[in-house]
Amino acid sequence: MTDAERKLWLRLNVRQLGGVKFRKQVPVDPYIADFACLEHRLIIELDDSQHDENRARDDKRTRYLETKGYRVLRFWNTDVMRNIDGVVEVIARAIGMKID
Repeated sequence: MTDAERKLWLRLNVRQLGGVKFRKQVPVDPYIADFACLEHRLIIELDDSQHDENRARDDKRTRYLETKGYRVLRFWNTDVMRNIDGVVEVIARAIGMKID
């Protein structure tokens, strides 16, 4: 796991986000999702600068996962490292949690 993945995982594991279970490194057909909440059909992908060069490949991957019924959230590693609370808030809203 990258530093950003470890940082986010510390906020997602052991049902810390509204009691919802997240898993890491989840196989979805030919792909491995960084994180997934199967209950909410949500996949979270963290991208670094290398992914900017592979945007077409990432878009294809996202479209495929969406055809399987998943919503895909993508965040830059720098966003996780600099604004973990903001990233977690977006994820919480995606699973229907109300944020005060």
